[in-house]
Amino acid sequence: MTGPGTSRTGSLPDFPWDALGPAARRARAHPGGIVDLSVGTPVDPTPEVVQRALRDAADAPGYPLTAGTPALREAAAGWAARSRGAVGLDPEAVLPTIGSKELVAWLPTLLGLGPGDVVVIPEVAYPTYDVGARLAGARAVAVPPGGWPTEEQLRGPDGAPGRVRLVWLNSPSNPTGAVAGVEQLRSAVERARAEGAVVASDECYAELAWDVEEVPSVLDPRVCGTGKGSHDGLLLVTSLSKRSNLAGYRGGAVLGDPRLVAQLLAVRKHAGMIVPAPVQAAVAAAFSDDEHVAVQRERYRARRSVLRAALEGAGLRVEHSEAGLYLWTRAAGAAGTASGSGWELLDRLADLGILVAPGDFYGPSASAHIRVALTASDERVSAAAARLAALAG
Repeated sequence: MTGPGTSRTGSLPDFPWDALGPAARRARAHPGGIVDLSVGTPVDPTPEVVQRALRDAADAPGYPLTAGTPALREAAAGWAARSRGAVGLDPEAVLPTIGSKELVAWLPTLLGLGPGDVVVIPEVAYPTYDVGARLAGARAVAVPPGGWPTEEQLRGPDGAPGRVRLVWLNSPSNPTGAVAGVEQLRSAVERARAEGAVVASDECYAELAWDVEEVPSVLDPRVCGTGKGSHDGLLLVTSLSKRSNLAGYRGGAVLGDPRLVAQLLAVRKHAGMIVPAPVQAAVAAAFSDDEHVAVQRERYRARRSVLRAALEGAGLRVEHSEAGLYLWTRAAGAAGTASGSGWELLDRLADLGILVAPGDFYGPSASAHIRVALTASDERVSAAAARLAALAG
């Protein structure tokens, strides 16, 4: 039976992280304390250049601009040119967001999607892509890398054909760390444009590359083309949470097609979806400074090296993971095939006081895997490595 206010919540899945409660309690009971490698929340200090900008902007009695300050928009456009290879991006085609998760969750609604519309998402993916489709009353269809929905997948429960309105790309992938090359991205953009669909590219982890020479962007001219209209139908979504330790600030941005950004801005003005003024100043400072990103990247590189060696030393297999903030891991049988479920491996690690995320949070095809975050202090990472050595023994 349903009642007022239940139509949206009834369509949503259970919040996945709630299922980690029992394993988290076991991990916390370990004599050496928990090593939490599950959620991926930053633990290192917010850079001083960002903290200073926040302090200097603390006196903010008036309403902030939904569109963002000129300083923020210019800083983000400059970052996109330096870091993501975007050419000719107008600062007016930048919109600050309250982190990136809220934009991911609300983008289908902000774009006007609804029943009969299809959102294409990766087969193994951040669960909020699916949640966003559900919130809009649309339907998510998961496809493998480089794939496109079949006619059968596009048909709704009533048998009526659905229309692809939005395509989510995610490179580096959360959770796998896989990176899409220029050809794969260009193919996805060309197909989406041919269908009249918007492409939203989640590039939150793009500045954390390990085993690849580059992480191409959807706004790179090799992907989107050059000249007038090259950004048509394209949105780059980014977050400062991981690369700048700003998760607590909730700072992010969406950039790209000026027409689409203007559409998002118009709705967000009505909805009051505004980044606070002091946070806007902090975001501008973070986008303008590359040095702190390089420092944080080296911290994660060192932790990644320790954790990967420890996982592999314990007989586990790390797959993909060439970029991003996670090690995509599974137990391997004698022939290299998957051995057991991700939950079984998660339970084994919880008994060692190590908490990770199960792969099936990200799709049924990932049920043999776990996601291991790099977001723990050097001391906790060393503790995890020591415990994994005991597992190996």
